[in-house]
Amino acid sequence: MWIAYKTIVVKEILRFSRIWVQTIFPPIITTSLYLLIFGGLMGERIGDMQGVDYLHFIVPGIILMTVIQNSYANTVASFFLAKFNHSIEELLISPVSYWVILLGYVSGGVARGLAVGLGVFAAISFFVELHIYHVGIVFITFLLTAILFSLAGFINAVFAQSFDDISIVPTFILMPMVYLGGMFYSVDILPEFWQTLSRFNPIYYMVDAFRLGFLGSSTTNFWVSIAVLVSMIMVLAGVAFYLLKRGVSIKT
Repeated sequence: MWIAYKTIVVKEILRFSRIWVQTIFPPIITTSLYLLIFGGLMGERIGDMQGVDYLHFIVPGIILMTVIQNSYANTVASFFLAKFNHSIEELLISPVSYWVILLGYVSGGVARGLAVGLGVFAAISFFVELHIYHVGIVFITFLLTAILFSLAGFINAVFAQSFDDISIVPTFILMPMVYLGGMFYSVDILPEFWQTLSRFNPIYYMVDAFRLGFLGSSTTNFWVSIAVLVSMIMVLAGVAFYLLKRGVSIKT
């Protein structure tokens, strides 16, 4: 089983690393523009937020946003292509556990999230002096976030019937959740109703925990955030495994 898992992960890493100009480089450029526009040009007018200057405040959110997008994109694109090319059928008829297949694709998404996240972190360090408050919190939050959205991308790929279907969820669900999850602002500045509504957005807990790791500042308890992430991972992992085992939209 280890050989099968390793093979899937290596394949996934080679897939996105060979086209790094499309998979790793663009997020770095986009992040630099976000930092320049929101942090550099608007930061001085906005002032401090949660006790830190706005430029440093948005850095964790920008990094995590790229991790979310790339972990999701890698898994949804890779598994859908495997369906489209019918290569997934070779895995399904092989003596490989469904859990191994699922873990392999999810690990590939996590690997791309890590690669892009580190690249963005390196790029940002040229513009902003970064000091990480707690490395352990940063790593745990990153890992759980990448796993969660890799699973979400896998589920999207299972149901997708065309290339257009793999862009619907990121465009109409994922991006609004990202921008309304406190990436560029503190939820504390919102009216009470919107603060309450934000707490139903799981991305709020990811960003808040990630910001705690970077800045030592948060609006909710760290362990509550971790509990939310772990609970959602367990739910999505169960759904993904069930869909894969049943062969929904895969077996014909």
